[in-house]
Amino acid sequence: MQVLVRDNNVEQALRALKRKLQREGLFRELKRRRGYEKPSERKVREKSEAIRRTRKAARKQAIWDGSIAAPKKRAPLGAGARAS
Repeated sequence: MQVLVRDNNVEQALRALKRKLQREGLFRELKRRRGYEKPSERKVREKSEAIRRTRKAARKQAIWDGSIAAPKKRAPLGAGARAS
């Protein structure tokens, strides 16, 4: 994974890195591996992850089919606050 530092702005690069790691699921994985997980807890977690994936795929398919409306796009942060 690579993040470019532009104009010596390390804070911005660090935020971008954290965002990428969050999308990859690294923090969730680290939290999961922090301690021992009983086999019964593992089954429950894996089942809930599978349900989440299935619901997400069904939602995307329904949006693609047009049976439900797509969520509204969010405005970029700070876009509405600019008044020049």
